Formats: sequence, C-alpha cells, structure tokens
Amino acid sequence: MTTAADAINLRDSFKAYDVRGIVGETITAETVRAVGAAFVDVLGLAGQTVLVGGDMRPSSPEFIEAFAEGATRRGGNVQRIGLISTDMLYYAAGVEQAAGVMFTASHNPAAYNGMKMAKAGAVPVSSDTGLYEIRDVAQGYLDAGEIPAADAQGSVTESDILTGYAEYLRSLVDLSGIRPLKVVVDAGNGMAGKTTPAVLGGEVLEALPLEITPLFFELDGTFPNHPANPLEPENLRDLQRAVVEHGADIGLAFDGDADRCFVIDEQGEPVSPSAVTALVARREIARAKASGEETPVIIHNLITSRAVPELVSADGGRAVQTRVGHSFIKAVMASEGAVFGGEHSAHYYFRDFFNADTGMLAAMHVLAALGEQDGPLSTLGAEYEPYVASGEINSQVEDKDAAVAAVLARFAPQAADGGESGTAVEDAVAGTSTSVLRMDGTTVSAADGSWWFNLRPSNTEPFLRYNGEAKDRATMETVRDAVLAIVRAPR
Repeated sequence: MTTAADAINLRDSFKAYDVRGIVGETITAETVRAVGAAFVDVLGLAGQTVLVGGDMRPSSPEFIEAFAEGATRRGGNVQRIGLISTDMLYYAAGVEQAAGVMFTASHNPAAYNGMKMAKAGAVPVSSDTGLYEIRDVAQGYLDAGEIPAADAQGSVTESDILTGYAEYLRSLVDLSGIRPLKVVVDAGNGMAGKTTPAVLGGEVLEALPLEITPLFFELDGTFPNHPANPLEPENLRDLQRAVVEHGADIGLAFDGDADRCFVIDEQGEPVSPSAVTALVARREIARAKASGEETPVIIHNLITSRAVPELVSADGGRAVQTRVGHSFIKAVMASEGAVFGGEHSAHYYFRDFFNADTGMLAAMHVLAALGEQDGPLSTLGAEYEPYVASGEINSQVEDKDAAVAAVLARFAPQAADGGESGTAVEDAVAGTSTSVLRMDGTTVSAADGSWWFNLRPSNTEPFLRYNGEAKDRATMETVRDAVLAIVRAPR
C-alpha cells in the first residue's frame, strides 16, 4: 500500500451513520480496499454473500472494484449489483438477506464519495452497530501495509436487480387504476434518472397512467445542472418552473442517491415532508387496519409537524416520537413494529421495505393518493398542513450551550437552570406557559399548542439549527425572530 494511504486517518471520513470523504484525500482505493476487508471481518461474512454497488459518481467504479478486492481477500463472496440507488441496496439486502455496501455521497458535491452499509435484512450499520469497529480494523490494515489472505478467498459474481426492485415496489402500491397524471421528475443527474423509468415508466414493466416529463435524467456525478440536494430551495427552482410550464399535476425531486423525495404541487409550491408523512401515514394506517392490525404505529422525528401525531391519533394509530437520524428511526421502527416512519428531511421508512427508507415508494403513495381523487395536489396537501413552519435555519454560534441557555431564560425560565426570566418577547407569546423536551437538542412548546421550536446543535459545525412551527404565520415569525435574535446576539 502507498505512503499516502498509510497517512490517511479513517476517523476523518467515518461519521456516525456512514462514510463520507473527499476522493483522493480522505477516501481512496487503498482505504476502500481495507474497509472491504474489515467489513467481512467485523460482520463475520467469510463464505457469505456481500452485495456491492454504487451511484453515478466518477470514482464509484474504482471503489467498487477495490472494496471487492478487500472483501474477497478476507473470504467474502462479492455479488456486484452495479449502478444502483441506495434504496436498491436496501431492497437487495432485504430480499437476499445479505449484507452490502453502497458507494455514494448522497447530496454532497462531486468531489465527495462515501459508503452506506447495511447488514442482512437492510439493518443499518452505524456507530452503534459496528461502523467504528470496521473503521478501526481497516485502519489496522492500512497501518500494517497489508491485508492478510483468508484460508479460503471469496468469489465475485454480478447480477442486475433493477427489475426485481421495480416489481417489488409496484407490489406495494398499485398505480394501475389511478386517473392519468402529468408528472415532472427532477433526477438532478442522480440515480433517479435510472430508477424512475424502471418504476414509474414503461421501460422495464408495463406502462402506468403517468405522463412523465424528465429533468436531468442523464447520470452524471459532476452534477452539471444543480446540486442533487432538494432540501435546498434553490435546487427546486427548475422543477417548480417545469411543473407550471407543462401544466403538470405534480413534481418530484430526488437527491443524488435517490433515497429522498421532495414533492411540488401543480402551482409549483412545495408540499412539506411533514405533509407527505401525514398523507402516507393515513394510507398505511388504513391498510394495516384492513389487515387486522388494531393500533398501527407511526414513527416521526421531533422536528416533524405536530399535525402528524394529531392525524395519527385521529385515525386510530399510535404516534411514536424519536430523534433525527435514520439509524434511530430504523431501530425504533423495528422495536415498535411500526408500519411507517417519516422525517422532516424527506426520508420515509416502511415496514414492508425492511424498515428502510425509500423515496420512490413514498412518491408512489403520493401519486396514488392524488390519482384516486379528482382534486389538485394543492388542495389535497393543504389538508395535512394546518400549521405554519419556519423551515430549518442555521446560525453560526461558537458557544451553543450559552445560546440555548439564553433562549430558555427568555422562553422557559423554569427550565433555564436558574436563569432570569427576562422581558416579555412579544404580546403574541408573552406570558405563555411552556414545556421543555431535551431530546436531540432542546424543544420548547407552548402549553396551549400554539407554537413550538427546536434548537439542535450540529455535531460537526459551529451551527445551531432552528426549526419552529405555529398556528399562524404571524406567531411563527414572532417566535422565530425572537429566538434567532437571542441566539445570534454577541456574548
């Protein structure tokens, strides 16, 4: 192995849930080869199938090859599944009951690549379930300069899972009988450019009553049109214009590895991920109840609109709140036997999809709900958005704890560790009693349910992330501005 590889510290690229690094700097073919070997060692995969695929980034083919070399050297039988979306890996890991890795950096810029790992059954590999052990074993191989060969080295085979993936999703949501819909899909030059024609189009299976207008379906990991990150509003502009120009019923935007999906209505306006969560939750509760399930469980993270647990309860389900992050969601999905889970970041999890997240299946549920009734998406979506949300707002703050303490002193003096109550914020919120939840940051909620906000520190950057919601725009803006003024004040 090279001196450059020996100098790489894998702690720079191994995060809590996955691996992300700059190609040629913090992630190289040599480091990937070592990770492939460690993946087999730590998960005990000698003699077993190891799924390996990747997205359209220029470095993915080289990394797939390197990972296969390391994995087979330690005895894993590599099944190369080619050019895939992340949820295609989860599909294969679930159906074949095999562990695997997906090479992607999701929505990160072109200079990045990384790995998302899953155990058999699509169980996530995170810092709590083996990821850091894989890192440390791989670092040992790098430091030693060699990967010892197993007594019985593994084999390499290839397979194409696209048709099986498309058939599986179509078995979960039947779109064949909906009214005809005009759909604009922005793939952002990412993997949805491959999966959309297979699942929603007629290239692999029979055609559906969908007229699809493609935007940026060419697979190109340099992202020549816009970053493949629909969470940023500016990256939705092309889709919003196209929906209006084509008179479409709906627009769909996927991120680079196509595990997240964002929805645009016929007026070019975003439908919030919380509204999508509520809409899909209603469908999944009804389906589970029809199968005899008495009180279906729905998972939502603490940033999701309060409309979600309210609707779940009204429909006879049970809502369970959890932290932000896919490993937490998937763990609670499994422990609670939940039928569905949603996050504010447009990750959607399904029990029928091995408790894993898939943007395409969520999109199919929205298409089904829209196509089973005659009204426009703007009207349908409004049913699930009774509150006004701020969206996520970042503030650069060095002393995050001090900023949060100052906010609590103003909004929740009873929880501010003895802080002064301060002056009233505004008439709209002055004198309102509050409750405080310390889960994944700090959430302050008005006792009368009229507003709430969450301050969540970034683990990697000097940011406090603000999310809030209120019964009306004036209250939302009042609370938002007051909190941000405190957070951003010099101290």
